[in-house]
Amino acid sequence: MAKKLAGTMKLQVPAGQANPSPPVGPALGQRGINIMEFCKAFNAKTQDLEPGSPCPTIITYYQDKSFSMDIKTSPASYYLRKAAKLKSGAALPGRETVGTVTMAQIKEIAEAKMKDLNANDIDAAAKIIMGSARSMGIEVK
Repeated sequence: MAKKLAGTMKLQVPAGQANPSPPVGPALGQRGINIMEFCKAFNAKTQDLEPGSPCPTIITYYQDKSFSMDIKTSPASYYLRKAAKLKSGAALPGRETVGTVTMAQIKEIAEAKMKDLNANDIDAAAKIIMGSARSMGIEVK
């Protein structure tokens, strides 16, 4: 018999650094999810990723207090800031440029995010990443 779905929630947790403190603990606790079980499972699944990189996670929880999680790749903005060696994007994107990235770096980011992007090939994925770069005030050379 199938499990009864109680709901879903989205969290963005640093890879390998899930712990019961806020914001993770309270968000899971009020929905009746075992916090330590989630932290152990999440940290085990993200141990091969770069420590501290943000991981958007979709948690589906059921009425019997069990859960499943789907961990996505880090946001494109994280990869773009890392490639351009920036702390943040432009305050006025379109008017000011805060950094530059090469087309090779764009393709590398597109390949890393390919499974989470709505694109059929690498060129289409690269265009999506270029759009993200442009909206952050990062120039593509």
